[in-house]
Amino acid sequence: MARAFAAALGRNFRNSDGYMEADDTIVTWCVGHLVSMSYPDAYDASLKKWSMATIPFIPSQYKYQVIDGVKKQFGIVKRILTDPEVGTIYICTDSGREGEYIYRLVAAQAGVRSKKELRVWIDSQTEEEILRGIREAKPSSAYDNLGSAAYLRAQEDYLMGINFSRALTLRYSDAMSRALGTDHTTIAVGRVMTCVLGMVVRREREIRSFVKTPFFRVQAVITQPGAPEGAPSFTAQWQVDEQSICCGSPRLYRDTGFLRREDAEKMILYLTGRAEADIFSAQSAVPAELSSEAAGSRVPAVLEKIQRKKEKKNPPLLYNLAELQNDCSRFFKISPDQTLAAAQELYEKKLTTYPRTDARVLTTAVAKEIGKNLRGISTVPMYRDLLLPVLESGSWKKIGKTRYTNDKAVTDHYAIIPTGDGLKALPSLSARTRNIYELIVRRFISVFYPPAVYDRVSLTLRIRTEAFTASLRTCVERGYLDALDYSFFRKKDGQQGQEPGTAEEKAAAGGEQPTVRKEQDPGGTGDGISSEEAAVPEFLKTARKGTRLQAGPFSIREGETSPPKRYTSGSMILAMENAGQLIEEEELREQIRGSGIGTSATRAEILKKLFNNDYLRLNSKTQVITPSQTGEMIFDTCSCALRPLLDPRLTASWELGLTQVAEGTVTSEEYTQKLNDFIARRTNYIKETDFHQMLIPQYARDASLYPEKSASKKQRTSSKKTGTGSSGAGARRGGSWQKTSAKKGSSGKRSGKKKPAAGEESGS
Repeated sequence: MARAFAAALGRNFRNSDGYMEADDTIVTWCVGHLVSMSYPDAYDASLKKWSMATIPFIPSQYKYQVIDGVKKQFGIVKRILTDPEVGTIYICTDSGREGEYIYRLVAAQAGVRSKKELRVWIDSQTEEEILRGIREAKPSSAYDNLGSAAYLRAQEDYLMGINFSRALTLRYSDAMSRALGTDHTTIAVGRVMTCVLGMVVRREREIRSFVKTPFFRVQAVITQPGAPEGAPSFTAQWQVDEQSICCGSPRLYRDTGFLRREDAEKMILYLTGRAEADIFSAQSAVPAELSSEAAGSRVPAVLEKIQRKKEKKNPPLLYNLAELQNDCSRFFKISPDQTLAAAQELYEKKLTTYPRTDARVLTTAVAKEIGKNLRGISTVPMYRDLLLPVLESGSWKKIGKTRYTNDKAVTDHYAIIPTGDGLKALPSLSARTRNIYELIVRRFISVFYPPAVYDRVSLTLRIRTEAFTASLRTCVERGYLDALDYSFFRKKDGQQGQEPGTAEEKAAAGGEQPTVRKEQDPGGTGDGISSEEAAVPEFLKTARKGTRLQAGPFSIREGETSPPKRYTSGSMILAMENAGQLIEEEELREQIRGSGIGTSATRAEILKKLFNNDYLRLNSKTQVITPSQTGEMIFDTCSCALRPLLDPRLTASWELGLTQVAEGTVTSEEYTQKLNDFIARRTNYIKETDFHQMLIPQYARDASLYPEKSASKKQRTSSKKTGTGSSGAGARRGGSWQKTSAKKGSSGKRSGKKKPAAGEESGS
C-alpha cells in the first residue's frame, strides 16, 4: 500500500529500511498493529496468575506496549513521526474504525506532538483515488469520535476477555477437563465469538431434537379434454378448502397433504369416482385396483379461477463483503477468510474497491463518475459485448436515481465494485481469484441491465369437490440474467449457464401408477407449493373461468419435514451481518442490521479462531459448521453463568453504543461507566454462584454425543492460546492459573510461539 501511495505521488522515491524517501516527502508503514493493550501483569506482577481474588480487573488508565516482532518497524515509524523536519503527517491507514485505532495507538506511543495531522480516506488504490484522498484530506480531529469508539471497542473486548474467561475457567475448568479427559481447559469467551458459538450450538440442538413428520401429497397432470399421450400439460396439486370432503380432518398435513399414504390413496379413489365421500368416515381399506386403473384414470376438471400477470425481478444489490463471502462459500466451497484474502488481493492490485464494507450501494458522487469504471472493464473481451449497449445508450448515467445509489446507506465505504483499472494483473491471478473477480464484475454490470420479466399464471381448478392449484412461471425477457452468465458455470458445449441458486424445482409428471417422490418441507413451515419454471401450455393462454380440462393420471408425492439447516461458513457470515432477525427490540434490530455481530473486517477471523480453538468445526468440502464437544460445554457453562454473552441483543446494544459514540451522541465517559458496571456485575455473579450440580450431568450428556473423543482419554491440553491472558492455556499453580503458551495437543509443554497482542478480539 505504501508503494501505491509513493507511485501516485510521482516523486523520485529512494528505498530505505522501513520507509521510502523523496526530497520533501517520506512514506512509511505499519505492519498491521504495531501497538497493543498491555497484559494485566504490566499493571501488577501478581495479575499474571489467574485468581478469583484479582478480578474483576478494570484499569482506571490503560497501558499499551509495542508488539514483539515489530519493534524495529515501530522504531522507524516513531523516528519519522517525531522528526522536527516533518511538519505534516498524512494518515493513510484503512479508512474505518480499526484503521483509525492503528494510527492513534502508534502516534500516542511514539509521543507525536505539535504536528499537522491530516486523515486520508479512500475507497480504492487507484492513483486517481489516492490523489483525491490526499487532496481532500481532513484534519485528524474530524475523526476524534470515531477514534474514541475504536478505543472503547478494544477496551470492551479486553475487559470481557480477561475477566469472564478467567472467572469461568477458575470456576468450571476442572469439571470440564474431567469430562474432556484433558489436563486443563481454558474457557475462552468474548462479546462476539461466544455469541456466534451460541448460534451454532442452538442450531445443532434444534436439529437433534427435531422429529420428522412424513406427508403425502396428491397431484394430477392437467391437459385438454381428449388430449393424446405427450400433449402439452402441467401438474397441479391438491389443496384442501371449505368444499373439500377432508376440510378440518385430523388426517391432514397442513392444507396440502395427508399424514398417511393410505389417505392419499383414498383421495385418488374419490377423485376418480371409484369411491364416495364416506371412504374417509369408515375404516375402509384401499382396493387393490388403485395401483393402475384408478391412478391412471382421466377425469373432468373445471377451471375455477385463473390469474395472469407479468412479474419483474430486479438485479440484486451490489456486493458487500458478507454477500461475497456467502456466494463464494456456495459456489466455490471456500471459507470466508479465503474469500477475504482474494478480495484483498484484488484491492491491492487495483482491480476492485475496498473489500471490508457493509454497504451494497454506491454514493451519489461515485455514481456520477461510474462511466470510467465501465469503460475500463469494457476492454476485457469477456465483458465487452455486455457493456457496449450500456455505454452506447448512456443508460449508466441514470444509476444515481436508482436503488443502487443511496448516500444514507453508506458509512465508511460503498459497495465492492471493479475499478476498471489494474487489468494487466488479471493473467497473474489464480483461477479462484479470477472467478471471484468475475462475480464482482458481473454483479456490477447487472445493475445497468433491465429487470428479468416473467409470465406467471396462477390457477385453481375443481375435480368433484376438491381443489387443485398450480402456479406456472416462464421467463420471457432475461434482462440482467444475461449479465450473470458466469463462465465457471457454463456447460462444456458452451451453452448458457444457469443463474446460480435460483433454479426452480420441476414438478414431476404423473405416471400410470401412483408414484412416490421424496421432497422436503424445511422445519415443517412451508406449504410445499412452488412455481413450476416451464413454458405455459398454449391452451392456458386462452382459458377462462369455467373452461373444462382433463385431470390424470394421478400420483402421490411423498415427503417429510426437515430440520433447520446447519450454518455454512457463508450463511454464518450473513447471519452475523443480519443478526437482527434474532432480536425483538426494533431499535436494536435496526442497528445490528447495519453493523451486525462483529464487523465486515473481523467476522471471518472470528470464525477462524473458533475453528482453531476447536470450539466449532468446519467441513472443508461442504463448508458446513458444527460444534465440538468443547464448544457445547462452553455453551452450557455460559448458559448458566454468563447467559447475556450468548444473546445477540448484548452485542447489538454494545454496537449501538459504539455507533453513538462515533456519532457524538454518547460520550466516552457514559459508555465507559456502563461497560465497567456490566463487567463488574457479571464477573462477581460468576464468583458468587456455583452451577456444578447442573453442569456436570450436562457435560456427561455432551460427552455421550462425541463417542470418538470419549474413546481416547489421553491426557492432553485441549485449548490453544489465541489472545490475551483471557484465552491462553494455563497450568494449575497453588490455587491460581499460571499462563503458559501451550500448543494444541502439546500436553502442556511450553512452546516458542510468539506472544499474541493483548486485547485482541480473537481472544476475547
